[in-house]
Amino acid sequence: MRSLLLGSAVAFATAGIAMADTYRPECFAPAPGTSTISYEAKEGPYKIAFVNGFAGNDWRIAAIQAAKAWAARPENAAKIEEFNVVSVGNDSAAQIAAIDNFIAAGFDAITFIAVNPTAFEPVIRRAERAGTVLVPFDNVLDTDRVVQINESQVELGRLKAQTVMDLLGGEADKILMVNGLPGNATDRDRRIGMMSVLENVEGLEIVEVVGNWDTGTSQKVVSDALATHGQFDGVVSQHGAAGTINAMQAAGHPIVPMGVDGENGVRMLMDELDIPGISASQAPAMSAIALEAAVALLEGNALPQTVYLPIPQVKSEDLAPGVNYFPDLPKSFNTGTGFPDCFAPFTPEELLGQTADNT
Repeated sequence: MRSLLLGSAVAFATAGIAMADTYRPECFAPAPGTSTISYEAKEGPYKIAFVNGFAGNDWRIAAIQAAKAWAARPENAAKIEEFNVVSVGNDSAAQIAAIDNFIAAGFDAITFIAVNPTAFEPVIRRAERAGTVLVPFDNVLDTDRVVQINESQVELGRLKAQTVMDLLGGEADKILMVNGLPGNATDRDRRIGMMSVLENVEGLEIVEVVGNWDTGTSQKVVSDALATHGQFDGVVSQHGAAGTINAMQAAGHPIVPMGVDGENGVRMLMDELDIPGISASQAPAMSAIALEAAVALLEGNALPQTVYLPIPQVKSEDLAPGVNYFPDLPKSFNTGTGFPDCFAPFTPEELLGQTADNT
Protein backbone atom coordinates (compact mmCIF):
# COMPACT_ATOMS: atom_id res chain seq x y z
CA MET A 1 0.00 0.00 0.00
CA ARG A 2 1.37 3.39 -1.00
CA SER A 3 0.12 6.09 1.32
CA LEU A 4 1.29 8.92 3.53
CA LEU A 5 0.11 9.37 7.07
CA LEU A 6 1.56 11.29 9.87
CA GLY A 7 -1.08 10.98 11.20
CA SER A 8 -32.77 17.28 16.49
CA ALA A 9 -31.57 19.54 19.46
CA VAL A 10 -28.20 19.14 21.04
CA ALA A 11 -28.45 16.73 23.93
CA PHE A 12 -25.66 18.34 25.94
CA ALA A 13 -22.67 20.62 25.66
CA THR A 14 -20.07 21.04 28.39
CA ALA A 15 -16.78 22.89 28.43
CA GLY A 16 -13.35 21.46 29.16
CA ILE A 17 -13.96 17.84 28.23
CA ALA A 18 -11.53 15.01 28.85
CA MET A 19 -10.68 12.70 25.97
CA ALA A 20 -12.33 9.74 27.69
CA ASP A 21 -15.68 11.56 27.64
CA THR A 22 -16.10 11.33 23.89
CA TYR A 23 -16.35 8.65 21.23
CA ARG A 24 -13.09 7.31 19.78
CA PRO A 25 -10.85 10.06 21.14
CA GLU A 26 -7.86 8.57 19.37
CA CYS A 27 -9.52 9.71 16.13
CA PHE A 28 -11.69 12.65 17.17
CA ALA A 29 -9.17 14.46 19.37
CA PRO A 30 -10.58 17.56 21.07
CA ALA A 31 -9.11 20.99 20.48
CA PRO A 32 -7.99 22.63 23.73
CA GLY A 33 -10.92 23.85 25.83
CA THR A 34 -13.58 22.63 23.41
CA SER A 35 -17.07 21.47 24.39
CA THR A 36 -18.94 18.19 23.82
CA ILE A 37 -21.88 17.70 21.47
CA SER A 38 -24.23 14.75 21.01
CA TYR A 39 -27.63 14.13 19.45
CA GLU A 40 -30.41 11.63 19.99
CA ALA A 41 -29.55 8.46 18.07
CA LYS A 42 -31.28 7.80 14.75
CA GLU A 43 -31.77 4.45 13.11
CA GLY A 44 -29.96 4.03 9.79
CA PRO A 45 -29.29 3.68 6.97
CA TYR A 46 -28.73 7.42 6.51
CA LYS A 47 -29.06 10.03 3.80
CA ILE A 48 -25.88 12.11 3.77
CA ALA A 49 -24.65 14.95 1.56
CA PHE A 50 -21.34 16.75 1.10
CA VAL A 51 -21.86 20.35 -0.06
CA ASN A 52 -18.53 21.67 -1.31
CA GLY A 53 -18.03 25.29 -2.31
CA PHE A 54 -15.04 26.14 -4.50
CA ALA A 55 -13.81 23.20 -6.57
CA GLY A 56 -11.14 24.87 -8.67
CA ASN A 57 -7.95 23.37 -7.29
CA ASP A 58 -6.40 19.95 -6.80
CA TRP A 59 -6.96 19.95 -3.02
CA ARG A 60 -10.72 20.29 -3.39
CA ILE A 61 -10.77 17.58 -6.05
CA ALA A 62 -8.86 15.29 -3.68
CA ALA A 63 -11.31 16.08 -0.86
CA ILE A 64 -14.24 15.09 -3.06
CA GLN A 65 -12.45 11.92 -4.13
CA ALA A 66 -11.74 11.03 -0.49
CA ALA A 67 -15.39 11.54 0.46
CA LYS A 68 -16.53 9.28 -2.36
CA ALA A 69 -13.87 6.70 -1.53
CA TRP A 70 -15.08 6.66 2.08
CA ALA A 71 -18.70 6.15 0.99
CA ALA A 72 -17.65 3.34 -1.35
CA ARG A 73 -16.05 1.23 1.38
CA PRO A 74 -18.41 -1.65 2.24
CA GLU A 75 -18.49 -0.93 5.98
CA ASN A 76 -19.67 2.61 5.26
CA ALA A 77 -21.91 1.85 2.30
CA ALA A 78 -23.94 -0.46 4.53
CA LYS A 79 -24.89 2.55 6.68
CA ILE A 80 -25.85 4.84 3.79
CA GLU A 81 -29.18 4.96 2.01
CA GLU A 82 -28.17 7.88 -0.21
CA PHE A 83 -24.96 9.88 -0.63
CA ASN A 84 -24.76 13.07 -2.68
CA VAL A 85 -21.87 15.39 -3.47
CA VAL A 86 -22.37 18.87 -4.93
CA SER A 87 -19.98 21.78 -5.55
CA VAL A 88 -21.55 25.23 -5.68
CA GLY A 89 -18.66 27.60 -6.33
CA ASN A 90 -17.57 30.61 -4.29
CA ASP A 91 -21.07 31.88 -3.54
CA SER A 92 -22.20 31.53 0.07
CA ALA A 93 -25.85 32.09 -0.92
CA ALA A 94 -25.65 29.17 -3.36
CA GLN A 95 -24.07 26.96 -0.71
CA ILE A 96 -26.70 27.86 1.87
CA ALA A 97 -29.44 27.17 -0.69
CA ALA A 98 -27.96 23.75 -1.45
CA ILE A 99 -27.77 22.87 2.24
CA ASP A 100 -31.35 24.05 2.75
CA ASN A 101 -32.46 21.84 -0.15
CA PHE A 102 -30.90 18.79 1.47
CA ILE A 103 -32.47 19.69 4.82
CA ALA A 104 -35.86 20.03 3.14
CA ALA A 105 -35.33 16.67 1.41
CA GLY A 106 -34.96 14.98 4.79
CA PHE A 107 -31.23 14.30 4.74
CA ASP A 108 -29.89 13.08 8.06
CA ALA A 109 -26.47 14.77 7.88
CA ILE A 110 -24.62 17.28 5.74
CA THR A 111 -20.89 17.93 5.65
CA PHE A 112 -19.50 21.00 3.95
CA ILE A 113 -16.55 23.32 3.43
CA ALA A 114 -17.95 26.73 4.31
CA VAL A 115 -17.56 29.49 1.73
CA ASN A 116 -17.98 32.09 4.48
CA PRO A 117 -17.44 31.35 8.19
CA THR A 118 -20.01 33.88 9.46
CA ALA A 119 -23.10 33.30 7.28
CA PHE A 120 -24.49 30.04 8.67
CA GLU A 121 -26.32 30.82 11.93
CA PRO A 122 -29.79 30.70 10.23
CA VAL A 123 -28.82 27.42 8.52
CA ILE A 124 -27.78 25.92 11.86
CA ARG A 125 -31.16 26.83 13.36
CA ARG A 126 -33.03 25.31 10.43
CA ALA A 127 -30.96 22.13 10.66
CA GLU A 128 -31.63 21.86 14.39
CA ARG A 129 -35.40 22.15 13.83
CA ALA A 130 -35.28 19.47 11.13
CA GLY A 131 -33.00 17.12 13.08
CA THR A 132 -30.24 17.33 10.47
CA VAL A 133 -26.65 17.00 11.70
CA LEU A 134 -24.20 19.52 10.23
CA VAL A 135 -20.45 18.80 10.21
CA PRO A 136 -18.34 21.52 8.58
CA PHE A 137 -14.65 20.89 7.98
CA ASP A 138 -11.58 22.66 6.58
CA ASN A 139 -13.09 26.17 6.27
CA VAL A 140 -15.08 25.95 9.49
CA LEU A 141 -17.68 28.27 11.01
CA ASP A 142 -17.44 30.92 13.69
CA THR A 143 -19.77 28.97 15.96
CA ASP A 144 -19.69 26.45 18.81
CA ARG A 145 -23.09 24.88 18.05
CA VAL A 146 -21.98 22.09 15.69
CA VAL A 147 -19.13 19.58 15.56
CA GLN A 148 -16.34 20.81 13.28
CA ILE A 149 -13.40 18.86 11.84
CA ASN A 150 -10.12 20.59 11.19
CA GLU A 151 -6.43 20.76 11.73
CA SER A 152 -5.21 23.75 13.70
CA GLN A 153 -4.87 26.24 10.87
CA VAL A 154 -3.03 28.69 13.09
CA GLU A 155 -0.52 25.99 13.98
CA LEU A 156 -0.12 24.97 10.32
CA GLY A 157 0.80 28.53 9.40
CA ARG A 158 3.04 28.93 12.42
CA LEU A 159 4.85 25.66 11.68
CA LYS A 160 5.78 26.74 8.16
CA ALA A 161 6.94 30.21 9.17
CA GLN A 162 8.88 28.98 12.19
CA THR A 163 10.68 26.34 10.15
CA VAL A 164 11.74 28.93 7.57
CA MET A 165 12.94 31.37 10.22
CA ASP A 166 14.82 28.63 12.08
CA LEU A 167 16.67 27.76 8.88
CA LEU A 168 17.49 31.46 8.45
CA GLY A 169 18.86 31.70 11.98
CA GLY A 170 15.98 33.94 13.08
CA GLU A 171 17.03 36.81 10.80
CA ALA A 172 15.81 37.89 7.37
CA ASP A 173 15.30 41.06 5.35
CA LYS A 174 12.41 40.00 3.10
CA ILE A 175 9.95 37.10 3.13
CA LEU A 176 7.33 36.21 0.51
CA MET A 177 3.98 35.04 1.88
CA VAL A 178 1.62 33.32 -0.59
CA ASN A 179 -1.86 33.38 0.90
CA GLY A 180 -5.00 31.44 -0.02
CA LEU A 181 -8.57 32.22 -0.98
CA PRO A 182 -9.68 35.51 0.63
CA GLY A 183 -12.72 35.44 2.92
CA ASN A 184 -12.17 31.90 4.20
CA ALA A 185 -11.50 31.07 7.83
CA THR A 186 -8.68 28.76 6.74
CA ASP A 187 -6.86 31.54 4.87
CA ARG A 188 -7.39 33.92 7.78
CA ASP A 189 -6.13 31.52 10.44
CA ARG A 190 -3.10 30.30 8.50
CA ARG A 191 -2.05 33.89 7.95
CA ILE A 192 -2.47 34.57 11.67
CA GLY A 193 -0.14 31.64 12.39
CA MET A 194 2.47 32.82 9.91
CA MET A 195 2.32 36.40 11.16
CA SER A 196 2.68 35.25 14.78
CA VAL A 197 6.24 34.30 13.83
CA LEU A 198 7.15 36.78 11.12
CA GLU A 199 5.90 39.94 12.80
CA ASN A 200 8.41 39.37 15.59
CA VAL A 201 11.42 39.39 13.24
CA GLU A 202 13.10 42.78 13.54
CA GLY A 203 13.29 44.79 10.32
CA LEU A 204 11.55 42.11 8.23
CA GLU A 205 9.67 43.16 5.09
CA ILE A 206 6.74 40.80 4.42
CA VAL A 207 5.44 40.78 0.85
CA GLU A 208 1.99 39.17 0.61
CA VAL A 209 0.33 37.87 -2.56
CA VAL A 210 -2.97 36.03 -3.10
CA GLY A 211 -2.44 32.60 -4.64
CA ASN A 212 -6.00 31.26 -4.13
CA TRP A 213 -4.52 27.87 -3.10
CA ASP A 214 -4.03 27.25 -6.82
CA THR A 215 -0.82 26.29 -8.62
CA GLY A 216 -1.41 28.41 -11.73
CA THR A 217 -2.52 31.49 -9.80
CA SER A 218 0.41 31.16 -7.40
CA GLN A 219 2.87 30.95 -10.28
CA LYS A 220 1.51 34.17 -11.81
CA VAL A 221 1.39 36.25 -8.63
CA VAL A 222 4.82 35.05 -7.49
CA SER A 223 6.28 35.91 -10.92
CA ASP A 224 4.84 39.40 -10.53
CA ALA A 225 6.21 39.70 -6.99
CA LEU A 226 9.70 38.68 -8.11
CA ALA A 227 9.61 41.22 -10.92
CA THR A 228 8.56 43.96 -8.49
CA HIS A 229 10.44 43.10 -5.32
CA GLY A 230 13.50 41.14 -6.45
CA GLN A 231 14.90 38.34 -4.32
CA PHE A 232 13.51 36.95 -1.07
CA ASP A 233 15.28 35.27 1.84
CA GLY A 234 12.49 32.71 2.29
CA VAL A 235 8.96 31.79 1.29
CA VAL A 236 5.87 30.61 3.16
CA SER A 237 3.01 29.30 1.03
CA GLN A 238 -0.41 28.10 2.10
CA HIS A 239 -1.06 25.92 -0.96
CA GLY A 240 -0.22 25.85 -4.66
CA ALA A 241 3.49 25.95 -3.89
CA ALA A 242 4.47 24.07 -7.05
CA GLY A 243 3.55 27.25 -8.91
CA THR A 244 5.62 29.31 -6.49
CA ILE A 245 8.68 27.10 -7.02
CA ASN A 246 8.21 27.10 -10.80
CA ALA A 247 8.05 30.91 -10.85
CA MET A 248 11.22 31.18 -8.80
CA GLN A 249 13.04 28.73 -11.06
CA ALA A 250 11.92 30.59 -14.18
CA ALA A 251 13.24 33.84 -12.69
CA GLY A 252 16.58 32.29 -11.74
CA HIS A 253 15.92 32.92 -8.07
CA PRO A 254 18.37 31.27 -5.65
CA ILE A 255 17.18 28.30 -3.58
CA VAL A 256 15.88 29.58 -0.24
CA PRO A 257 14.11 27.99 2.75
CA MET A 258 10.42 27.34 2.12
CA GLY A 259 7.33 26.30 4.06
CA VAL A 260 5.04 24.63 1.52
CA ASP A 261 2.08 22.30 1.07
CA GLY A 262 1.89 18.52 0.70
CA GLU A 263 1.11 17.96 -2.98
CA ASN A 264 3.13 15.22 -4.62
CA GLY A 265 4.67 17.57 -7.17
CA VAL A 266 5.78 19.99 -4.46
CA ARG A 267 7.66 17.27 -2.61
CA MET A 268 9.19 16.05 -5.86
CA LEU A 269 10.51 19.57 -6.54
CA MET A 270 11.79 19.99 -2.98
CA ASP A 271 13.79 16.78 -3.23
CA GLU A 272 15.00 17.38 -6.79
CA LEU A 273 16.12 20.97 -6.13
CA ASP A 274 17.35 20.43 -2.55
CA ILE A 275 15.00 23.08 -1.20
CA PRO A 276 15.37 23.32 2.59
CA GLY A 277 12.21 23.61 4.61
CA ILE A 278 9.04 21.74 5.43
CA SER A 279 6.10 20.28 3.54
CA ALA A 280 3.04 20.45 5.78
CA SER A 281 -0.53 20.17 4.64
CA GLN A 282 -4.19 20.27 5.34
CA ALA A 283 -5.01 16.67 4.41
CA PRO A 284 -7.96 16.53 1.97
CA ALA A 285 -8.88 13.15 3.46
CA MET A 286 -10.42 15.09 6.36
CA SER A 287 -13.54 15.13 4.16
CA ALA A 288 -13.85 11.44 5.04
CA ILE A 289 -13.32 12.16 8.76
CA ALA A 290 -16.21 14.62 8.60
CA LEU A 291 -18.42 11.88 7.16
CA GLU A 292 -17.20 9.45 9.81
CA ALA A 293 -18.08 12.05 12.46
CA ALA A 294 -21.54 12.60 10.96
CA VAL A 295 -22.35 8.89 11.20
CA ALA A 296 -20.97 8.71 14.75
CA LEU A 297 -23.24 11.59 15.78
CA LEU A 298 -26.26 10.04 14.06
CA GLU A 299 -25.60 6.87 16.02
CA GLY A 300 -25.83 8.87 19.27
CA ASN A 301 -22.14 9.20 20.14
CA ALA A 302 -20.65 12.26 21.83
CA LEU A 303 -17.88 14.13 19.99
CA PRO A 304 -15.77 17.20 20.73
CA GLN A 305 -17.27 20.36 19.28
CA THR A 306 -13.92 21.11 17.63
CA VAL A 307 -11.79 18.19 16.48
CA TYR A 308 -8.12 18.84 15.69
CA LEU A 309 -6.52 16.24 13.44
CA PRO A 310 -2.72 15.85 13.30
CA ILE A 311 -0.89 17.90 10.67
CA PRO A 312 0.77 15.71 8.00
CA GLN A 313 4.31 17.02 7.64
CA VAL A 314 7.81 16.10 6.51
CA LYS A 315 11.05 18.09 6.60
CA SER A 316 13.07 18.34 3.41
CA GLU A 317 15.87 16.14 4.72
CA ASP A 318 13.39 13.32 5.36
CA LEU A 319 11.85 13.25 1.88
CA ALA A 320 12.04 9.81 0.28
CA PRO A 321 10.52 8.57 -2.99
CA GLY A 322 7.93 5.86 -2.50
CA VAL A 323 7.63 6.75 1.20
CA ASN A 324 6.29 10.29 1.46
CA TYR A 325 6.10 11.24 -2.20
CA PHE A 326 5.45 9.15 -5.31
CA PRO A 327 7.28 9.84 -8.60
CA ASP A 328 4.98 7.49 -10.53
CA LEU A 329 1.79 9.32 -9.48
CA PRO A 330 0.44 12.65 -10.78
CA LYS A 331 2.09 15.78 -9.43
CA SER A 332 -1.35 16.99 -8.33
CA PHE A 333 -1.83 13.96 -6.08
CA ASN A 334 -2.08 15.06 -2.45
CA THR A 335 0.04 13.01 -0.12
CA GLY A 336 -2.33 13.47 2.86
CA THR A 337 -4.26 10.26 2.15
CA GLY A 338 -5.76 9.61 5.54
CA PHE A 339 -5.52 9.42 9.30
CA PRO A 340 -4.54 5.99 10.66
CA ASP A 341 -6.11 6.57 14.08
CA CYS A 342 -9.50 6.86 12.41
CA PHE A 343 -9.54 4.18 9.70
CA ALA A 344 -7.23 2.53 7.20
CA PRO A 345 -5.78 5.22 4.92
CA PHE A 346 -6.91 5.36 1.34
CA THR A 347 -4.66 3.88 -1.28
CA PRO A 348 -3.85 6.08 -4.29
CA GLU A 349 -5.92 3.66 -6.37
CA GLU A 350 -9.00 4.21 -4.16
CA LEU A 351 -8.71 7.98 -4.48
CA LEU A 352 -7.80 8.21 -8.15
CA GLY A 353 -10.67 5.84 -8.98
CA GLN A 354 -13.17 8.52 -7.92
CA THR A 355 -14.32 11.55 -9.90
CA ALA A 356 -14.89 15.10 -8.66
CA ASP A 357 -18.27 15.38 -10.39
CA ASN A 358 -21.50 16.16 -8.62
CA THR A 359 -23.54 13.06 -7.79
